[in-house]
Amino acid sequence: MSLDVQRTEPDEPRRCSIAGALGIVGDRWSLLVVREINLGVHRFDAMQRNTGAPRDVLTARLRKLEREGIVRREPYSEHPPRHEYLLTDAGRELAPILLALGEWGDRHVYPDDPPLVYRHSCGELFHSRLTCAACHETITPGDLTPEMPRHA
Repeated sequence: MSLDVQRTEPDEPRRCSIAGALGIVGDRWSLLVVREINLGVHRFDAMQRNTGAPRDVLTARLRKLEREGIVRREPYSEHPPRHEYLLTDAGRELAPILLALGEWGDRHVYPDDPPLVYRHSCGELFHSRLTCAACHETITPGDLTPEMPRHA
């Protein structure tokens, strides 16, 4: 079966969850905001300093991520009104993607720089890896075959 069955019209692009996800978090600043919150940075000024995002861009991305259910805003001061940003469950689910993307960047974008490393709670250095939930084998290119879901 061809995967083109997802197209509603011959000239329309395929419906794709990757494209949909990129529409939410696919710009540079959105993923950097999620990175910062994931690393424990919850306040606007620190996020701006760590990402280098212009204030108006950072404000727009935080609002979008809040609308999309990736972050939530919590007040921490009433006078003046101030908020911090926390990840929702959907935002926390982006952590493995950021770790894998970071390792890819370490290898292919900045191969001569020492990478940021993470230590797992077991004491060993952490390296991201995609495995099959059933057999626990590491996934390599060519291991996966796309299938269209069968409708009842």
